[in-house]
Amino acid sequence: MKIKIISVGKIKEQFYRDAVDEYLKRLQKFADVKIIELPDEKTSESASLRENEIVLEKEGSRILEKIDKKDHVIALCIEGKKMSSEAFAGKISDICMKTDTVSFIIGGSLGLSEKVKSMSDLKLSFSDMTFPHQLMRVVLLEQIYRAFKINNNEPYHK
Repeated sequence: MKIKIISVGKIKEQFYRDAVDEYLKRLQKFADVKIIELPDEKTSESASLRENEIVLEKEGSRILEKIDKKDHVIALCIEGKKMSSEAFAGKISDICMKTDTVSFIIGGSLGLSEKVKSMSDLKLSFSDMTFPHQLMRVVLLEQIYRAFKINNNEPYHK
C-alpha cells in the first residue's frame, strides 16, 4: 500500500519532525509513506473573507495537483466523520482492497478549500477541536500506524 500525506505548510519545530520521523520509520514495514509538503499562503488575522477564500483556492489548487485520479482521498477537516481507531483501521483495510494509494490531505491555517473537500472520498475529523497542521501530521501518522497494528493483530499500547 502507498500512502501520501499532502500537507500545507512546513514543520518548523524539531520535536514535531522527530515524531514524524519516528512514525515514518515504524510504518516502513506496512506501507510506503510519502509526505508532500506544500507552501502555505501568507494570511493575516485582519484578512477579509474574500482574501481568505483566495488563500484557500491557491492552496487547494496546489493540493489537487498532487492527487492522482486513482487515489482514494481522505480530507482531514473539522466537519468530517469521526470514528474510533478500530473503525479507522477497518476503513484502511477496506481501502487497501480497492486501491493501492490513499492520499490524506491536511490543510493550512485556514483549513481546506471546498473544492478539495468536495472531491474527497471521505472527510475525516479527529475532533471538534482545531489543531495546528504540524501536530495533526503527527496524530495522523500515529493513527495510521495504529490502524496497521490493529489490522495485523499486533499488540499496541491502548
